[in-house]
Amino acid sequence: QVQLVQSGGGLVQAGGSLRLSCVASGWMFSSQTMAWFRQAPGKERTFVAAVDWSGGRTLYADSVKGRFTISRDNAKTTVYLQMNSLKPEDTAVYYCAARAGATTDKSSLYSYWGTGTQVTVSS
Repeated sequence: QVQLVQSGGGLVQAGGSLRLSCVASGWMFSSQTMAWFRQAPGKERTFVAAVDWSGGRTLYADSVKGRFTISRDNAKTTVYLQMNSLKPEDTAVYYCAARAGATTDKSSLYSYWGTGTQVTVSS
């Protein structure tokens, strides 16, 4: 059974930093593309970042480029999202996701999802 267990959300002031973690179990993590999406209240889920199986290829939404960094540790079956220079508009529930294919920003192509973690950025 595939599981993605998330941690690391919380409340932070604008300009601050948070790191999200997503621990995977139940399948070959090292062969999966991993990604982060987010969903703000009343809005659709949107792409944040993705990393391929090796960690060598990353993809970012324009809104987070230069502020967020996605990385992975295959030995720990964990993917991270380091979020710096946070803004109030980054407030959302963040989800990690996995797929057996190349990096993509299309949520419909991801097969497995975490349960979400709240990130709130105060102004």
